[in-house]
Amino acid sequence: MTDTSLRGVIFDKDGTLYDFQRTWAAFAGTFLSDLAKGDPALFDLLSHVAGYDPDARRLLPGSVVIAETPAAIAELLLPFLPQPPALSTLVTDINTAALAAPLCPAVPLAPLLDDLRGRGLALGVATNDAEGPARAHLTSTGVLDRFDFIAGYDSGHGAKPGPGQLLAFADAAGLHPSQVLMVGDSAHDLVAGRAAGMATVGVLTGVAGSADLAPLADAVLPNIGGLPAWLDARGR
Repeated sequence: MTDTSLRGVIFDKDGTLYDFQRTWAAFAGTFLSDLAKGDPALFDLLSHVAGYDPDARRLLPGSVVIAETPAAIAELLLPFLPQPPALSTLVTDINTAALAAPLCPAVPLAPLLDDLRGRGLALGVATNDAEGPARAHLTSTGVLDRFDFIAGYDSGHGAKPGPGQLLAFADAAGLHPSQVLMVGDSAHDLVAGRAAGMATVGVLTGVAGSADLAPLADAVLPNIGGLPAWLDARGR
């Protein structure tokens, strides 16, 4: 019989560990402005294509920046550039710029992750960002060493909403997928979790609302800070 007791948690990164708007709206505005090279009309066009509201300085629901890979973002923007670089060059530029994103943790991460590790839970990160920037972000906020597994879209396991990253975490941790909880802020995250056969929890520190996440989640929490109480209620 499969052991279904929870023994691992895999987190999305952006919008889950880090508040999405406070982190990535600022990044998007700066990156699109640099890409437009001082052309206001081009900046407005690129903002529209990327789903960025420059007046409100916010990313809009449905923005490609929310859940897609850097390669997908580059493919969307490339046709609108007057002198487009190679796709690989634009992807590299996105990844390089992402290294300097102004990270805003959704909650104090170290004490939360230490609590979860203290419960004997293996911890992982599955992101549609590249693995290099993901590791840099976790390092810059002092929590890289809390994770047993980190995968980006370029780590060889595919990207969400496919379940490959999540299944790779379960395999690396020696767990059955039913022993793992997927925590994320977007439908991509929760669809991936369900496809992997995992329990799912949605959080509201991304762009999606509770009504968007509830049909795909076992619970929807304001942020990941609510996980210990949720686990306590489950006897974990």
